Amino acid sequence: MKALGKEVTIVMVEDDEGHARLIEKNIRRAGVHNEIVPFADGTSALDFLLGPDRSGEAAIGRYLLILLDLNLPDMTGIDILERVKTNPHTRHLPVVILTTTDDEAEIKRCYDLGANVYITKPVEYESFANAIRQLGLFFAVLQVP
Repeated sequence: MKALGKEVTIVMVEDDEGHARLIEKNIRRAGVHNEIVPFADGTSALDFLLGPDRSGEAAIGRYLLILLDLNLPDMTGIDILERVKTNPHTRHLPVVILTTTDDEAEIKRCYDLGANVYITKPVEYESFANAIRQLGLFFAVLQVP
């Protein structure tokens, strides 16, 4: 996955270590070898994405794709999505919501805030692994601004 000839870094915000390992393993199985930077909480993810000052200037010149869980220990993924999509330096970053929540109001809210893709994690292991492999195939053809 590239943007303007540059490698895209996948920023994975997922607090469940088992899910994080499964996601990375199946993205790799799909042939995507981009760097994956994992975060288990929203605060450290926002520090990376927007910088400790939250200005968003830390994202200038970086090509990022955000893989975001909604259920995090310190804040909701919706908080992160809102901060990323309202910041002029990060609003164009693609955000893929990957969560267990299949509430229609929550899905609509994510799209209203600017999420690019919303995927509900299947509960069953093999279905989850398969969904992530398909996501990896999607990443392989995705164009990032």
